[in-house]
Amino acid sequence: MATKTWKLGEVCRGGIITVITTKTKVTIIGKQWDFDKGSKRSSDQSGAKEFTRCEADVNGNANATKDKLYAFLRDLTTSYHSGQILDWIETKVEFVQSHW
Repeated sequence: MATKTWKLGEVCRGGIITVITTKTKVTIIGKQWDFDKGSKRSSDQSGAKEFTRCEADVNGNANATKDKLYAFLRDLTTSYHSGQILDWIETKVEFVQSHW
């Protein structure tokens, strides 16, 4: 299991994206920046409130799963950051291509 948080600020709807990966699932969480804790990237945003979530099973159609995750990320942030986050996800999980 791996978890990573990106504090992207104004280039991201809500400002924060957290990704949680397990052997079988990827969860992407969009969070609202907690300005009570500060506005700098170094501020503690662990208590930021979730406003959206996407979960995907990695044991299905690999291309469809990646497309779903990318589309969700693209709705939250720029294509550059979406690609960077998806690249990180691919280093943490093995997408399985189902054979029909």
